[in-house]
Amino acid sequence: MKLVYAIVNNDDNYAVSKALLKKGIRATKLASTGGFLSAGNTTFIICCDDSQVDTIVETCREYSRKRKQYVPSSAILETEGTGSYPVEVAIGGATIFVTDIERFEQV
Repeated sequence: MKLVYAIVNNDDNYAVSKALLKKGIRATKLASTGGFLSAGNTTFIICCDDSQVDTIVETCREYSRKRKQYVPSSAILETEGTGSYPVEVAIGGATIFVTDIERFEQV
């Protein structure tokens, strides 16, 4: 058994959730916030058989798109008194962690 943590941008939450359900994969969803831009994310927690991990990863890859966004440079760099200018950063996609599960029960 595996435990999959899939962190996706809130903009992709619905598409990923719907696609996982169509494939018969149930997930617990948690609201989360990224540390870099303090943007809203959704963390999917999924306990599954080893054989389902690739399906989950591919589903997240397909439905979590990367996009570019402009943010003030002051949000990225510690600039004092030099003013702020827009900087393009890549956001979105998915961050996925897969761990082994020793025991799983639904009661």
